Amino acid sequence: MVLVSVAYVAWDAFTFNPEMKVMKYGWVLVTLYTGPVGLILYILSCKEPSPGMHEEFIKPLWKQGVGSTIHCLAGDATGIIAAAAVTGVLGFPMWLESVSEYLLGFAFGLLIFQALFMKDMMGGSYLNAVRKTMLPEWVSMNAMMAAMIAVMVILMSRDMAAMEPTTLRFWGVMSLASIVAAVVAYPLNVWLVWAGLKHGMGTERALGKGGSSMSDMKGMA
Repeated sequence: MVLVSVAYVAWDAFTFNPEMKVMKYGWVLVTLYTGPVGLILYILSCKEPSPGMHEEFIKPLWKQGVGSTIHCLAGDATGIIAAAAVTGVLGFPMWLESVSEYLLGFAFGLLIFQALFMKDMMGGSYLNAVRKTMLPEWVSMNAMMAAMIAVMVILMSRDMAAMEPTTLRFWGVMSLASIVAAVVAYPLNVWLVWAGLKHGMGTERALGKGGSSMSDMKGMA
């Protein structure tokens, strides 16, 4: 089911759907981590229902919040899962593993998925993009990290085999942790979009202004 879901989202996103390029990669990664859950969210909140309708389709605040959450989850979860896999192989104690996951998750989410992919929408300067996105990314990341770490610690402390990245249990825990993180962080991301602190779901035809104009975002200057 996971592979089918990822294949469909990748095919539709890169072939038909006009969302911003960073969101195409974001949806593929999130669907890889969450399977059919990611596919359903993609169809309900981002998939263009008919040609030329994407801008209007994604305008509702709840869909903007989904876009913001997916963008954050794609970056943060990728860093967290990568850190968990490496530290699991190296046999780090759980506290050091958690610290490593937090640092790499935040770094990957901020420096790559936020600043690098969004710099053109923020004047073209990478350092300026880092400065503008650091606070909202940190706030959203903390919500996601708290949820993911809680799930991982509870499940992995009861079954140490789940810390091994070569096992299905590890990936099952990562999938569940990602889903819980998205649920926990979603209300916060809705507020961040509403307050103009984060971008929401965007469309490449309007340079990311589908319901969330970057030029009008409060607190980003």
